[in-house]
Amino acid sequence: MSLTKARDLIRLARLAAIRRIGISLEEIREEFNVTHRTAQRMTEALETVFTGVEWHDGPDRRRRWRVSDPMLDRLRPREETAIEALEIAGRSAHAEGRVRHAKALSDLREGLLSRLAPRDALRTEADVEAVLTSMGSATKPGPRVNLKPAVLDEIIEALRGPFRLRLRYGEPDAPERIIEPHGLLLGHRSYLVARQPSRGETVISFRTDRIHAAQALDESFAMADGFSLDEYAARSFGVYQDPAQYGEVVWRFTADAAARAAEFVFHPRQVLEAMDDGSLVVRFHAAGWLEMAWHLYQWGDKVEVIAPDGLRSMVEGHRRQDFNALP
Repeated sequence: MSLTKARDLIRLARLAAIRRIGISLEEIREEFNVTHRTAQRMTEALETVFTGVEWHDGPDRRRRWRVSDPMLDRLRPREETAIEALEIAGRSAHAEGRVRHAKALSDLREGLLSRLAPRDALRTEADVEAVLTSMGSATKPGPRVNLKPAVLDEIIEALRGPFRLRLRYGEPDAPERIIEPHGLLLGHRSYLVARQPSRGETVISFRTDRIHAAQALDESFAMADGFSLDEYAARSFGVYQDPAQYGEVVWRFTADAAARAAEFVFHPRQVLEAMDDGSLVVRFHAAGWLEMAWHLYQWGDKVEVIAPDGLRSMVEGHRRQDFNALP
């Protein structure tokens, strides 16, 4: 057995041990990027090499393999990738003011390192630092709005409940209001998605950088019926919501920009249409014309807004010809 196959077999055994219901052939194919027949051979090797291997057919008619061999706890491969991921996520959380998450991620990282032998831990830390240094930055580049860590901490506590949240929004001396948080949208500007009972049942958005003070209350509430943060977010181009602007958006990119535009995901539910003249038409449904205009400006005269009329009017006089690069 080659070294690569041995590593894959050990990893498969660990996956089969830590997953409560085991692992199926389809999941093996996805995890290891192998064919169905190779996945079958891997399960055969699993049964041959390890003790405590069991399989069962679930309600979905998929066979899953599970390993209950206690010796697997001693087979710990080096975990540079996991430690790299935790370090990157921790730095991002710290940069965004999510102190609680940064601390939790740091504790997980230290826990992984503590399970290694001292020599392996030092080598792993050195390898991780080399990777992070070569990446240049572990946080998102570009301008962003500073958020108050204490406010974010209270928001996260309220979302965990869920609990109602008392906050002071807008101006520092604004009257307090009570809201019912449903989710948090993170971007160049972050928005707290919530319902404010005094204003009705509609779920609305609050800019988190304009929340001057917040306190999670010991008052639970029922989420809005059928609410989905993913569905809510999909109604906007960026993070801002304006129901009056929601509708079909159609952009046409010129032939010399079409290949580059095809590499972008402008919206998770976009539809791309290649035209006979080499141009590319992008269609999706969303709101937030201002954020669209901010993005479209980067494309100069390489993009034309077909719809909606309001967005076309916003960008009509700002399509420059002298940009020497595409986004």
